Amino acid sequence: MAKPKRGRSTAAIDDHVGSRIRERRIMLGLTQQQLAEMIGVTYQQAHKYERGINRVSAGRLFEIARALSAPITYFYEGLGEEGPRQ
Repeated sequence: MAKPKRGRSTAAIDDHVGSRIRERRIMLGLTQQQLAEMIGVTYQQAHKYERGINRVSAGRLFEIARALSAPITYFYEGLGEEGPRQ
């Protein structure tokens, strides 16, 4: 059975969270490889999180937040009820 496609708003939120992960990682001067090692995934998986290709689970986002010394809310900043900032 095929998986139903995600709605636009859900995909947009995944993209936003991913871009905030990338933004914070770069701010701290870390490579994708370094972040990946810190959270126990491959650099390819870290790349997929940052691009919004793969959704970040709650548990993984907690690990990412700790690795990047940021509160979980950091990754949702800029999202309003309308969705991600444009």
